[in-house]
Amino acid sequence: MLALRVARIFDGRSLTRDAGVVFVEGDRIVGVESSGYDIPSGCEILDRPDGTLLPGLIDAHVHLVGDSGPGALERLPGFSPDDLSRTIEQSLRVQLATGVTTVRDLGDKAWSVVDWRARPHAGLPTVLASGPPITSRGGHCSTMGGEVTGVDELRAAVRERAERGADIVKIMASGGMTTPGTAVDQGQFTAEELAAVVAEADVAGLPVTAHAHALISIRDAIAAGVDGIEHCTFLTADSVYVPDDAIAALAAQGIVVCPTIGRAPDAVPPPHLLERLLKAGMDLESRARQVAHAHRAGVTIISGTDGGINPGKPHGILPRAIADLVAGGMAPADALASATSTAADACGLGDRKGHVRVDYDADLIVVDGDPLSDISALLRLDSTILAGEVLTSAGDDGTAVRPEE
Repeated sequence: MLALRVARIFDGRSLTRDAGVVFVEGDRIVGVESSGYDIPSGCEILDRPDGTLLPGLIDAHVHLVGDSGPGALERLPGFSPDDLSRTIEQSLRVQLATGVTTVRDLGDKAWSVVDWRARPHAGLPTVLASGPPITSRGGHCSTMGGEVTGVDELRAAVRERAERGADIVKIMASGGMTTPGTAVDQGQFTAEELAAVVAEADVAGLPVTAHAHALISIRDAIAAGVDGIEHCTFLTADSVYVPDDAIAALAAQGIVVCPTIGRAPDAVPPPHLLERLLKAGMDLESRARQVAHAHRAGVTIISGTDGGINPGKPHGILPRAIADLVAGGMAPADALASATSTAADACGLGDRKGHVRVDYDADLIVVDGDPLSDISALLRLDSTILAGEVLTSAGDDGTAVRPEE
């Protein structure tokens, strides 16, 4: 049995500053005790007197086939199946090195992540997957496949995802900033088409999340009854406009928003993306404030980074994304929950991940310091416990390693 003795425990919702001990046996949490609890003899002890223990982080929006290089998604047609597998595994190793123990992949190439996941892989984060995103002909991320036209093809695409074992349906409701030639302020599908996708997914028992930058696409997605919206940027032709009624509808319907906040330090957006951001008068700080406003209005916010799509959005930036939410005005406990308990609930994993509770998966991290007092403590990762196995924070190549390595 493993005993983790720390100064503080963040259980997924709140922080206990009185020292505690968490017991792990196999891949499960078997005990959560307060300070002063006598650790049985024979236990392996990880003692971190100034550490905070948290659930392993969940990045709810990644692209594991993206290698974080320039034009990562546009280069995918040149990748072989072996290239894709290597990229997926390297992406997961980088994620794990920053304390991410679960990812939700929202767009692969040719079912590569779905197929990869079907093979046995130990020592890497848990992966939820959508398969290729459903998009219009020549639309955003069409290089991944998933192009459709009309209601019949949309319904067939949903059924294919169910048959292949996808966990969620991802649809590109608007154009995207990383696909030149698509209109980020316009829709790719009508409200009726989105509603057909939701109806077919309901039959299959799958949730639907919609990529939507455009205000019109956000309104259509709300009307269609999607489960989640990615980005949710509220772009119009020449600005950003966040209507109170749209925020109220997101909150009332329980639609989960993953705003994909987070960027590499000193990142410079590609020229076409920078032009679009300047046109809309949008920067990282105003975007974070927008998300915090939605959260205060009752919208459920989860953290995801869009990791892998370009150098500004590499894998492994989730701790910085959480810190950006705090900088925008979100309470540190809520920002941490957006990448732990709230994310687990939104991803359908709330019965076994995202909390420090008995019988939950032993996916845990220990950071140096108190992240509720100083959110940058998330960047001081001491140890990761993945399925009950203790890993150190990082090896020379930036990936998580076992202590004996």
